[in-house]
Amino acid sequence: MSRETKILVTEEGVFDLASYRWDDRLFSDLLTRENPIDTDQAMLISKSLRDEIRRMELQTIPVPLLEKIIENKLLEYGLAKPSPVKLEKSIFVKKQELELSDNARTVLKRRYLRKDEGGRIIETPEEMFRRVSRHISLAEKNFGADDRFLNEMDERFYALMTDFRFLPNSPTLMNAGRRLGQLAACFVLPVDDSMDGIFDALKNAALIHKSGGGTGFSFSRLRPKNSKVGTTGGVASGPVSFMKIFNTATEQVKQGGTRRGANMAILRVDHPDIQEFITCKKTNRELNNFNISVGVTDLFMQAVRAGKSYDLIDPRTREKVGELDASEVYHSLVFHAWENGDPGVVFLDKVNKDNPTPALGEIESTNPCGEQPLLPMEACNLGSVNLAKFVTSSPNGPAVDWAGLKETVWLSVRFLDNVIERSLYPLPEIEAMAKGNRKIGLGVMGFADLLYHLRIPYNSDRAIETAEEVMSFIQKEAHEASKSLAEERGTFPNFDRSIFRKREGSRFRNATTTTIAPTGTLSIIAGCSSGIEPLFALSFVRRVMDNDELLEVNPIFEQVARERGFYSRELMDAVARDGSIRDLPGIPEDVRKVFVTAHDIVPEWHVRMQAAFQKYTDNAVSKTVNLPRDASVEDVRKVYALAYELGCKGVTIYRDGSKENQVLSYDHKTEEAAGGISDVRDRPETLEGFTTKLLTGMGNLYVTVTEMDGKPFEVFATIGKSGKSTMAKTEAIGRLVSLALRSGVNVAKIVEQLKGICGEHPVFQKDGLILSIPDAISKVLEKRYLKDGKDRIKKHENSLLGETCPECGQKISFEEGCMTCHFCGYTKCG
Repeated sequence: MSRETKILVTEEGVFDLASYRWDDRLFSDLLTRENPIDTDQAMLISKSLRDEIRRMELQTIPVPLLEKIIENKLLEYGLAKPSPVKLEKSIFVKKQELELSDNARTVLKRRYLRKDEGGRIIETPEEMFRRVSRHISLAEKNFGADDRFLNEMDERFYALMTDFRFLPNSPTLMNAGRRLGQLAACFVLPVDDSMDGIFDALKNAALIHKSGGGTGFSFSRLRPKNSKVGTTGGVASGPVSFMKIFNTATEQVKQGGTRRGANMAILRVDHPDIQEFITCKKTNRELNNFNISVGVTDLFMQAVRAGKSYDLIDPRTREKVGELDASEVYHSLVFHAWENGDPGVVFLDKVNKDNPTPALGEIESTNPCGEQPLLPMEACNLGSVNLAKFVTSSPNGPAVDWAGLKETVWLSVRFLDNVIERSLYPLPEIEAMAKGNRKIGLGVMGFADLLYHLRIPYNSDRAIETAEEVMSFIQKEAHEASKSLAEERGTFPNFDRSIFRKREGSRFRNATTTTIAPTGTLSIIAGCSSGIEPLFALSFVRRVMDNDELLEVNPIFEQVARERGFYSRELMDAVARDGSIRDLPGIPEDVRKVFVTAHDIVPEWHVRMQAAFQKYTDNAVSKTVNLPRDASVEDVRKVYALAYELGCKGVTIYRDGSKENQVLSYDHKTEEAAGGISDVRDRPETLEGFTTKLLTGMGNLYVTVTEMDGKPFEVFATIGKSGKSTMAKTEAIGRLVSLALRSGVNVAKIVEQLKGICGEHPVFQKDGLILSIPDAISKVLEKRYLKDGKDRIKKHENSLLGETCPECGQKISFEEGCMTCHFCGYTKCG
């Protein structure tokens, strides 16, 4: 019996659990008032009771039965004679359902809400946020808070999240209050130049990925390729070879958890193997679980400008072992970024200039998206304020709600500091570093929405000024909040080894407080634009079950369109086709200027916006500079040069069409390359499908096709009583077809390849001639999915989207230094 149909019958009334819930705090107060147990024990009983109700097959549950269960639980805590507990009407609270889009609910169900052993969802979004708020508020006990204050913080944290003013990073939403308990998003691990060091890092990375985190590595300490290995007399294979081992291990581990682990690999530009590193992702067939970035130094950039060579340094001896022409290396770096988006660059000297604890070591790497530089064995937990929630009216029109923003920043800083206390860590060394420096990263999302509200074009000086004004305010208030926490709780333990030790007025609780992190799935849940990125499209079509198409329009644009009198379904369809309104007739010029999207914006504005936020951010900024397909290598060079000049800590570019597996649909009137190859999609535990029996010349063939979202996902083919060789070949055909389908190959292409293959014994049956086993499989697929030679699965073309999403098959965008699907919430970065 499902949770929604369960009814509690009490002396005071009937409570339908689809509409009512008991309030944990009130329930806890009732238990502790009548029995000598603490609040934590009462909360555990509350959760246990919910689980018991969920497992019950009864539809109507008498309250005395629950009271007996409570009594038994109290006995388990050692109470010889527990006082009887009567469940009062006052503890039942009317459920208030959150306002969530269909897309947000889909993302929550797929990635965040608790499931039982059978994969059934056993938690509502409201219960998820309550689970998180309660778990994080319990940190207040570590600092002497009483139950009254703890409950107050529980309510404030719950409201903070359910008002969508702030959301913490995904691991906190997934794991808070659950057995795994790992709440941090990102980690950096050292890779030392020994077999023990390398494989310790690999083992530690596997533990982190299993717990839901992403990892960054610098491979710069490893000796270069062909160096002598003293212990064996052999030669070293170099950093790139070990990166491939790490990549393979990640591929296996990621299949286990709720959240895929992602990696960042950085190699210093003065490492002797830098040229191999720059080209290691050239084919897009290897290292698919890594983002890669070159660690660029000021000395290198100076050599590029001067047209000189620069030194290559052996990381073991720190001695010069060669030199390269800086301009040639820089051109190679820029060319390969232009060609397929990799590598990015990290400006190491700029990063270390802002290192708050240089006495503890040099920063060598970042997290997978580049926005969080970290010391080896360091972790950081992140969260984002939704700027779209802080718009108010003023005599001069819409304005930023500075008072509301300040309140939210202070509460969010406290939340993130509590996360450090409540997180379980995969390694004791990481826990020591995380609690020693207490780094947090408060960032933003919904910036493009804020600009829309304020009627400011993203590609304008006013937008840059707004970015600096907003982020400087958040930075200032985050620092003040951290100082206030330091007075209450003490400075971070490594404070005396930090740059703040001798600075007046710099007694902080946290070594860093601000980071602009990717918010792909968080922004879907909050219903706002991603991070500081411009919107990827104003209107798009989302395919749902049975291939129905739903038109989704940015609500701010839709409101303006209706107010200004130019709204029509036909126009919204046209916007969805083109993605942009730049060239659409019938829309006022001032509206077209304000409602720009990612590819209306020339690269310079992307870089200037990143620099504006970086100016007032402790850590770094995750952003993608989008370039049109016809952008030149020189355009990429200009982006890198401008990012360096304006003080960015790194830069990532994406040129449309530069991934070889991208679906090319730049213009709905031009060609589309059907069946681009994407990552192999993971198989869900349960799929529905159908089985067809056909007569072939080799016997009866049984073809089973499983489906996901109305599309073929796998093919299983078995042939009866025809010999082991034929059975093996039939199974092999099914496996290869399945691999192709799971990799995004169009079903029409598969049918085209299989159809018409002749075998030794063609036979007639009611639907015509069956030439062979592969021909029979093609007929099953053709009959089900193709009509008149055309794909029955509808496509929607939109030039602003890139590769095909490996999970939902729709097109994916590149933003915030990451691949993100706005349709299902898939992200390459975890």
